[in-house]
Amino acid sequence: MKQERSLYYAENMDRLMHRDRFFFNNPVFMQGLGLAPIVVAATNLNNALVLGFAVLLLLTPTRVLAALLSRGNYLRFRGVTYALTAAVLYIGVWFAANALFGVGIQAVGLYLPLLVVEPIIIKRYERPQKERVPTALRKGLITTCGFLLALFLVAALRELLGAGSLFGHPVTVRPALPMAQLTCGGFVLIGILAAFWRWIRNLFKRVVSMEANAK
Repeated sequence: MKQERSLYYAENMDRLMHRDRFFFNNPVFMQGLGLAPIVVAATNLNNALVLGFAVLLLLTPTRVLAALLSRGNYLRFRGVTYALTAAVLYIGVWFAANALFGVGIQAVGLYLPLLVVEPIIIKRYERPQKERVPTALRKGLITTCGFLLALFLVAALRELLGAGSLFGHPVTVRPALPMAQLTCGGFVLIGILAAFWRWIRNLFKRVVSMEANAK
């Protein structure tokens, strides 16, 4: 039974990994989407909460509504449809975030409204195939979960290494790597995590292939 399962995974590995946008095909570490708000604004978990809340309310609804509205549009107008849909939805997201976090939304600066044109939200329009609404809902939720995983992981590491705290509460006596709070430190950290992500992915593929070929 174990070998049959491994054989199935080995034969369908590329397709399964492509569909898995949470870990193996994470939108941040594997596709390079959503880097700007994470690298610049996600320096601590409090900022990550604001960004994560906004993406949670923007990404999937934008994808679903844009997929519905784009069914009658030509391809060249789909980018405008996605951007305008995200812009309209952002109005409600801003009021919700302001009510929940108050002045805390100022900490992420212009990277909150820039989510309207962030590739992780509007990139789908580049594909010529029209997306069905159920597919948009499913992929939107999975992509959102993958982005939130990367967002909170990077923010937690940057706050811990750069400030020695988590959610503003001191954890260590002194920060181990103050550079992690800088934009350049964010790039370096994401690069290291992306390399680790790819190593885990390749290791998993090798293990599954060895188990499938074992007699």
